[in-house]
Amino acid sequence: MNAPVRRFEAQARLPDLDAILLELTKAFAATAGQHDREASFPADNFRQLHEAGLLALTAPARLGGLEADLPTALKVISAVARGEPATALVLVMQYLFHASVEGRSGWPEHLKQRVIGEAIEHGALINALRVEPDLGTPARGGLPATIARRTPEGWRLSGRKIYSTGSTNLTWFVVWARSDDPEPLVGGWLVRADTPGISIEETWDHLGLRASASHDVVFEDVLVPLDHALDPQPVGAPPPYPASFATWSAVLTSAIYDAVARAARDWLVEFLANRKPANLGAALSTLPRFQEAVGEIDGLLLSNRVLLDTAARGEVDGVEASLVKHLVTENAISAVERALKLTGNPGLTRANPLERHHRDVLCGRVHTPQADVVLTSAGRAAFAGLGA
Repeated sequence: MNAPVRRFEAQARLPDLDAILLELTKAFAATAGQHDREASFPADNFRQLHEAGLLALTAPARLGGLEADLPTALKVISAVARGEPATALVLVMQYLFHASVEGRSGWPEHLKQRVIGEAIEHGALINALRVEPDLGTPARGGLPATIARRTPEGWRLSGRKIYSTGSTNLTWFVVWARSDDPEPLVGGWLVRADTPGISIEETWDHLGLRASASHDVVFEDVLVPLDHALDPQPVGAPPPYPASFATWSAVLTSAIYDAVARAARDWLVEFLANRKPANLGAALSTLPRFQEAVGEIDGLLLSNRVLLDTAARGEVDGVEASLVKHLVTENAISAVERALKLTGNPGLTRANPLERHHRDVLCGRVHTPQADVVLTSAGRAAFAGLGA
């Protein structure tokens, strides 16, 4: 059976997203405040996503996945994030790995089948563990301190990873490390989370996305099979994933924060429609200044929708995809901040979700690529176009 036929058959198995996603958004929103207060991982959300058949949405059809395209993945992530954004962040990592697995030549076939098969059968989750205490994000250069030592029985992995999103509920870690060769190879080592020698230190106590369980993961002489070194390459080699990965990452990551802003906007509109000060004798929504402010927020969100849809259709290049991530994130933050200005104390009261939305949306700025890198790259590209 050829690939187009498999893809067609897989997409024919797509569930009724319009019906499912509306219910998931409501269900996730109902418990989002509790997970935020407790900094507890929303495991039940992933049970529901698994039951809905959405955890292998972007996985290759030949491996049993639905092989959904980027616009479809965008639709799902937006709906999930509108309910609970930490859930959406973990799901984005899942979708990115599944969508790019065929383009990663370093993945042995049996590992592809196992990782995707466990996601379909058991709801297994996967994410990359890259950030380290001394290094920070590897996107800005530098070698990881996590070391993979080659031994007769396999690799021995040692190191510490921080900000490991989803840590306590992942089945698979892709650990960014370097080999102990004289000229080290750098890449991802696929490690099952229940392997002896792994411990999780629950350090995550953050301003936003508090439910993401982005704790420290410590590896102490962890034994990893030799063929689980997925794509180690010499320092400075091109990334092992396909070029489309950058666009997928930019669109799906920024969609989380756009969705948070939309949830904030919906709360604001309802608040203004129901708030009737005694001295006014009517709802705040009847006043032109509030109508104008909501119109400004809707304009920012319209810009986001156009940017995300355009990028999801593949109508931007790599530099522009990064700009989309930056612009969508900043528009989302501006939208929520404008909502806060309109509400006064109620907007900052912890009993109301707007305060949580504000904390969550600010996290969009820390995701790679960050603003200075995006804007410098765009400016450099502009000058290169002039031959400067």
